[in-house]
Amino acid sequence: MQYRRFGSLDFSVSALGFGAMRLPLRAGTVDEPLAISMIRSAVDHGVNYVDTAWPYHDGASEVILGKALRDGYRDRVRIATKLPSWLVKTASDFDRFLEAQLERLQVDHLDFYLLHSLNHNAWPKLRDLGIISWAEKAMAKGRFRHLGFSFHDDAPSFLEVVNAYDWAMCQVQYNYMDVENGPGAAGVKHAASRGIAVVVMEPLLGGKLVSPPPAVQAVWDRAPRRRSATGWALDWLWDQPEVSTVLSGMSTPDQVEENVALAAQSKTAYEGLSLIPCTKCGYCMPCPHGVDIPGNLGVYNQAMMYGAESARGQYAWWQRAFEVNHIYPADIRAVRCEQCGECVDKCPQSIPISTWMPVIHKALGENGPLVKSV
Repeated sequence: MQYRRFGSLDFSVSALGFGAMRLPLRAGTVDEPLAISMIRSAVDHGVNYVDTAWPYHDGASEVILGKALRDGYRDRVRIATKLPSWLVKTASDFDRFLEAQLERLQVDHLDFYLLHSLNHNAWPKLRDLGIISWAEKAMAKGRFRHLGFSFHDDAPSFLEVVNAYDWAMCQVQYNYMDVENGPGAAGVKHAASRGIAVVVMEPLLGGKLVSPPPAVQAVWDRAPRRRSATGWALDWLWDQPEVSTVLSGMSTPDQVEENVALAAQSKTAYEGLSLIPCTKCGYCMPCPHGVDIPGNLGVYNQAMMYGAESARGQYAWWQRAFEVNHIYPADIRAVRCEQCGECVDKCPQSIPISTWMPVIHKALGENGPLVKSV
């Protein structure tokens, strides 16, 4: 199994995550013994992230996952489940659903709690009911460790949610047919630039990408390396460093076997292009002069990987967000660096941060050259 960064958290996540939305069925109900066997097989092969939700299999998914994670399996994975946003009527529902889900899963805490299926209607409702305040209190009590959200809507709505809070993760539908649908590639990159882990759902577009049309298959057949349709779809996602893990809603043992094998061979095409080894741990922060140090290092890496145009646009937006829109109380760009060196002493990666800052501003703020080393 290959492992990847999970946003800004100190957690290496398996390239493949187990999505418990399409568990195996028998006579119209979940085949519980087979489902448990499949989940445990995935974990035994290195999968360390499992995802479920309140409505999956009419509530049976959470219960079966809880059973699958007995006998020591709970300690080997991170669990994510979701608050059913469409069922929430009052703030008292937050506790009611969470308590029921902890009981279903037979755990004393969750690793990730997601606001399920946010969109332009659901997010304002939960926000105005005080979901963030409630979540922060729940995290302080140890009921779950990190807050995230899953999303089903357009790009502007996604940006509104992403920018509204310091989320640990987001879960989005993303595949090679959804580059411009929903959050799309731009939304995925924006979330990752903020240190938010991106968890991909529907990598096969609900199974539609498993059987490509003949014209597409003909192109694939000419490729030097042969892959299955599933392999092409998953590799397309794993080639993107912004993607933390890809969920697969596996329904058969064969699917588990195939996807685990594909994940074991996965790699990021952009490995080696990220020149500044910043992990966004945040130890360098706060900067006494207001610079968003991880953000500036990250946007420079973005420029090296994808070209300077989008990175310069992000850098210019930071300036506008401060001077025109007053989103930030101070200018967070690298130009504010006073070379005090305080951040350098704190950086566990020994990055010469104060040396990089003028290089970053010259490249992104003054259209200067991209420098590969300092």
